[in-house]
Amino acid sequence: MFFSGTMRISDEGHLLIGGCDLVKLASEYGTPLYVYDEELIRKKCRLYKNAFAKEYPNAEVVYAGKAFLTTAMCRLVDEEGLALDVVSGGELYTALEAGFPVSRIYFHGNNKTEEELDLALEVGVGRIVADSLMELEFLDEIARQKGKEVDLYLRVKPGIKAHTHHYIQTGQEDSKFGLGISDGQVLAAVDFVCSRKRLNLKGLHCHIGSQILNPKPFRLAARVMMKLIAEIKSKKGILLNELNLGGGLGIRYTSADEPCDFDSFIRLLAETVRQEAGEMNLPLPKLMIEPGRSIVGEAGVTLYRVGTIKDIPNIRRYVSVDGGMTDNLRPALYEAEYVALVANKASAAAKEVVTIAGKNCESGDILIKDIKLPELEKGDILAVLSTGAYHYSMANNYNRNPRPAVVFVRDGRADLVVKRESWRDLVRLDCMPERFKKYQNPV
Repeated sequence: MFFSGTMRISDEGHLLIGGCDLVKLASEYGTPLYVYDEELIRKKCRLYKNAFAKEYPNAEVVYAGKAFLTTAMCRLVDEEGLALDVVSGGELYTALEAGFPVSRIYFHGNNKTEEELDLALEVGVGRIVADSLMELEFLDEIARQKGKEVDLYLRVKPGIKAHTHHYIQTGQEDSKFGLGISDGQVLAAVDFVCSRKRLNLKGLHCHIGSQILNPKPFRLAARVMMKLIAEIKSKKGILLNELNLGGGLGIRYTSADEPCDFDSFIRLLAETVRQEAGEMNLPLPKLMIEPGRSIVGEAGVTLYRVGTIKDIPNIRRYVSVDGGMTDNLRPALYEAEYVALVANKASAAAKEVVTIAGKNCESGDILIKDIKLPELEKGDILAVLSTGAYHYSMANNYNRNPRPAVVFVRDGRADLVVKRESWRDLVRLDCMPERFKKYQNPV
């Protein structure tokens, strides 16, 4: 079993994170509950920044908000000196509510709406990452109407198929994201931007996928993008001096995962960019990456309370918990695998193989299949590890289940950063037609 960050076992045999007893947190805040190790998040931010400082000083680390975003997380990211990547009006609004500096916000998305782009131009985000020729036309029209100029990147499909689940591959030619190189879309987009006085092309962006453990595809992407910068300079007479290579570095979900360390990853990118720039007689561009999962993934733990235990003779023992695909959609979506500990029996020996089932009305709502744990009883607290990325952000109200609370823990202190939804919250936006009101029976 691997422990990360500040995770420890107390003398009572309870699991601790950030000096806080997870059993007590479950009692105080209820379950399911997302718990984040604040110290580990900050450590990951600094590891990235320090690696760039050594290997490639003209760089910026841009946190990918889609992995996990709240107003408190925005403040943490700002305090650590990172920029922020948002992919929707909602994420942008969250950043604005938190007072995040707009000049350090990068706005992504393959189908930005007029309302979203209007807000982005109104507040003056640092860069808009244009995803298509149609978006450029749309963006130009909005900029003209508002009398604004727009600094932007073009999102490029580098034609690289990363070795990860096909649902989270994004850099291949057949992708809904970005502009193609071989089909001439990138050069056509450059021509369009250069013909519009309100659009300022500052650089290029690519993203090849997520949960990538082997860093070699990133080297290939860097080479492709540097060659593209050289081609644009040669054919269009434009020198682009900003290059964003996206995110996607994987983390450890189980003992089978062997992620690349940050220093080696940044060194590989820096060496590749320097080599390509030297061979093509290009100045070194400002280099950016957009880590999300690798910053928050291992810092998060989800707590559940054990409920029904059901034995199917000679087949399986199902242990049901009070959450599931409503707070962790990844097993159902990607067949993602996890490990877990029993927070109130953290030092007990594992004795039985069980399957952890969610409470939602789907046969596919299985969180962990065939895991060996201490003997479980109703009321035990299960702690599923490495749930910091794409869990809270994908949480949903299927079966009208409320979404969990989120707490940050550090130095023995727990701070609530997202309140738990109530049943009343679930109907807050419901509207009752007048003709139905005679049947209403308020609780």
